[in-house]
Amino acid sequence: MRGLLRLSAAIDALNQRIGRTVMWLVLVAVLVSAANAVVRKVFDTSSNAWLELQWQMFGAVFMLCAAYTFLKNEHIRIDIVNSHFPKPVRHWIDLLGHVLFLMPLVILMQIDGWPFFWASWRIGEQSMNAGGLPQWPAKLLIPLGFLLLALQGISEFVKRLAVIRGLIPDPHASSGPHGHAGPETEHAA
Repeated sequence: MRGLLRLSAAIDALNQRIGRTVMWLVLVAVLVSAANAVVRKVFDTSSNAWLELQWQMFGAVFMLCAAYTFLKNEHIRIDIVNSHFPKPVRHWIDLLGHVLFLMPLVILMQIDGWPFFWASWRIGEQSMNAGGLPQWPAKLLIPLGFLLLALQGISEFVKRLAVIRGLIPDPHASSGPHGHAGPETEHAA
């Protein structure tokens, strides 16, 4: 199990680094949007490339930060139901959710996502809009984002299993949803 926990720590470090780096694209997208708006209003001109760059950056943030969101326990779940169960039951729900729902989805997205990207890259797919950008970078974000999510799913599975076995403390025990201490937090006596 120690080897798996080291693997989990490496995956966490990777997704932490990627998430903290990619989140800066939000600022870049805002600056591009503001500059595009100013140029459009002042000079009465615009470019489809700038508009497409904005949505590609948004796609990059959304896809590449999903694993980081999962790492930080900020993902969507049904807390109103989950919080009524004791901690051991919640751990098993998380474990089964990873195996039965998350992993099949990320595997399916890998199976379908890579050919979707390769087909676009192979033909050098361009936007249908005049002056638009290549489409393959945006399509690459899909399998890449789900690959990072799959890796984080493995990491979370390993950590949850280690918590159930009593090998490590719950990495999310000190924070409730959205990183704030909540009523469902149980402190060891």
